[in-house]
Amino acid sequence: MTSSFEMLKIRNAGEWQAYREHDFVCRLGAGTLPEEAFRHYLKQDYLFLVQFARAWGLAVYKSRDLDEIRQGLESLKAIVEVEIGLHVGYCAEWSIPEKALADVPPSPATLAYTDYVLETGLHGDLTDLHVALAPCIIGYGEIALWLQAQPFLKTDGNPYTAWIEMYASPDYQALVRSEIEWLDRRLASLDETAISCLSGIFGKATRLEADFWQMGLDLT
Repeated sequence: MTSSFEMLKIRNAGEWQAYREHDFVCRLGAGTLPEEAFRHYLKQDYLFLVQFARAWGLAVYKSRDLDEIRQGLESLKAIVEVEIGLHVGYCAEWSIPEKALADVPPSPATLAYTDYVLETGLHGDLTDLHVALAPCIIGYGEIALWLQAQPFLKTDGNPYTAWIEMYASPDYQALVRSEIEWLDRRLASLDETAISCLSGIFGKATRLEADFWQMGLDLT
């Protein structure tokens, strides 16, 4: 039986495929992505993570009961106390010091996506916010597994292998499953009008994620 979240993907199949199989992703898996493009992406992804933390803070505010508050708070703490630190350390391995990250101006693609997520959360409910974040949370996990299944994947000597393995790891895949289960529970009780609205949110967020990949290629 197709899950409720899978139905969002089916309704936005073209957008999802363009995001998952973007040229940035394919070249990353093949090890042919220019390092300058990856460094540019890493800098912008740091800025995204900061805004991502704000989105989880908003999720705490939008929560309707203590369990939802705890979930939002744990996600916020994970980003602020763990994930951003790991990202800073990973950037240092790519010769990007933390001070340089703080001085990076956000690209138009970064602003477009983060502004959309935050605006969606501000004007909608907690489900709207989760759906807007889903292409990032769930998409990265699916992309890593998709890459690992491709014949063009290069592991030996590929400078991006660690990135792929991070999102294919059991810990990250557990996070993906948890988010899908949360969405499935929320979406299962909604009518067609609500699902159609959420499908629009998911589709736009997915397109903005694809634009984020393109930003890395274009160095914009």
